[in-house]
Amino acid sequence: MRSEWYKRAMCFSPLASFGTGTALVLVGTLCVRRAQSPREWPYALIPLCFGVQQLLEGGLWLSLGSAQACLSAQLTLGYSVFSQVFWPTVIPLAVYSLEPAGPRRRVIGLMALGGSVVGSYLAWYMAQTPVIAQVHGGHIAYVFAHFHQPLATVLYLLAACLAPLVSSWSQVRWFGFFISLSLLATAYFYAQWFISTWCFFASCLSVLVWLYFAKRTPTLQPA
Repeated sequence: MRSEWYKRAMCFSPLASFGTGTALVLVGTLCVRRAQSPREWPYALIPLCFGVQQLLEGGLWLSLGSAQACLSAQLTLGYSVFSQVFWPTVIPLAVYSLEPAGPRRRVIGLMALGGSVVGSYLAWYMAQTPVIAQVHGGHIAYVFAHFHQPLATVLYLLAACLAPLVSSWSQVRWFGFFISLSLLATAYFYAQWFISTWCFFASCLSVLVWLYFAKRTPTLQPA
């Protein structure tokens, strides 16, 4: 039987979200400044966008503790657009943009297409029925009127996790590896709050994007 330590393993709170969000905006800004061509901009923007998502959740933490129902609904929608639509679409596109021509790029392109399809599918569902956010067990739980169909789940994971693992760049593969590992850990320890918790872990891990820009030189080749 699992122990209760995992419930206290992270301090999920407005402070954690605001602190993480602020740090990631700074890291993302550094990545963008290091980008040397437009093809690197989508990947460079990943930490900055994760930072914005965490700042939205920080505001949501505060609004859920007040009577500001309208603000909570808007912040929930903004956060959910990131988690359900933006990431399965943008992550594989960012990896595709970095990839040199070849078989890997074609495979990543197919994953990007799948990510765009599942992002559109989930956007359509959210347009039909709003997502509801609730504080439960010290975490924020996002309640959907729908559930992820098996095919949608597979396409999402291929886009968000496997696409970076296919990259020719070792630094990008490390990002994909730890994102995938965090997914498994979240599914085991935090399944009830999967969306919020996995996005938090993924946000923290997005600092690994800096590895590509820190080690990359104009003559560096994929490895």
